[in-house]
Amino acid sequence: MKITDLPERCDTLWFNANLLTLDEAGGGLGVIRDGFIACTNGKISHVGASAAMPMHLCAGESVNCGGRWIAPGLIDCHTHLVYAGSREDEFEMRLEGVSYEEIARAGGGIASTMQATSSVSEAQLLAASLPRLDALLAEGITTVEIKSGYGTSLDAELRQLRAARQMGRIRSVRVVTTFLAAHAVPSNQDKQAHIDDVCARRIPEVAGSRLADAVDAYCDAIGFSSRQVSQVFEAARQHNLPVKVHAEQLSHQGGAEMAARFGALSADHLEHLDEAGIKAMAASGTVAVLLPGAFYFTRETVLPPVEALRAHGVPIALATDCNPGTSPLTSPLLAMNMGATLFRLTVAECIAGFTREAARALGLQERTGRLRTGLDCDLSIWDISSPGELVYRMGMNPLHARVVRGSHLENE
Repeated sequence: MKITDLPERCDTLWFNANLLTLDEAGGGLGVIRDGFIACTNGKISHVGASAAMPMHLCAGESVNCGGRWIAPGLIDCHTHLVYAGSREDEFEMRLEGVSYEEIARAGGGIASTMQATSSVSEAQLLAASLPRLDALLAEGITTVEIKSGYGTSLDAELRQLRAARQMGRIRSVRVVTTFLAAHAVPSNQDKQAHIDDVCARRIPEVAGSRLADAVDAYCDAIGFSSRQVSQVFEAARQHNLPVKVHAEQLSHQGGAEMAARFGALSADHLEHLDEAGIKAMAASGTVAVLLPGAFYFTRETVLPPVEALRAHGVPIALATDCNPGTSPLTSPLLAMNMGATLFRLTVAECIAGFTREAARALGLQERTGRLRTGLDCDLSIWDISSPGELVYRMGMNPLHARVVRGSHLENE
């Protein structure tokens, strides 16, 4: 017997499937019709056309996909899932013509959620937040980023981060946590004094607890200045934490350009992004995370500069931005549709935005987000006739199953 005739074993084999690998050198969807995927020890060990399947591949379990489509598991790279309270009253105010900025300056907005979130226990936070996570999982999410930022104190921030980590243990999903160090100023505190405390005390404590994978900040007219956010990022750098930024959402403050100088993983929102910011992001590899749910919900009119981002080769990701005030959205599929209809992204850009580019925005591009040998076997299996159906439909969920690091989970 030749060595090449010996059986090669894998744990699970999915076959009779169409694949969206998201692994083409020039981008795109990387479509393979009549393909297969093999998984060994939670990693993709083979992926390709069925005609190229190794003849002696033996699987512990074989799954006939019946011609369904397999894509990488979806990734929501920007959420505020862990919070308490609700802000439907502000929604009614905005319907009556009050702007989000006016509400925030009057003590509503983020500050009201900070009060509600800080008044409950970690267990209560977990119970309130799990239904939101479950809604994301039901539409194919296998990795989710969860930010803090709703604590009036460091202890409250740590409760949020611990609850987020716990969600990743309770559910089959990878949770990436972000310390949103400078989101809003707790009541009766000076803005600069708060930034000084974030840098001197909060970031070192969070870094020492290993509860956060990155640091974020809100750089805008009603948030913090570029100089203040730069101070936060310097502190994060000292503790070897990568950074992300909320920037250029309501006004141009130069936050994206500044964050790019720190090698930020992503700059998010970006409706008021200028040419200098785009060039800086392109040079640093910083991902543009567009958040159409917030754009829609707050009835914004200034579109992010998608054509300029494309022209400069800036990677574009999409996310739900699930939060109680400006994007109470728990549907990645609807976020894709909004990305297409509101921002004029293509089908390929929308799907890549929730897979390959979302992984890049979290620094996970060598672990997930594509169907590629050696990456984690995170899959979403869809009952669709073509990839465009994922972006085209509204209010319909064609998910058949999720696979998280090789574990097959039927959609219930």
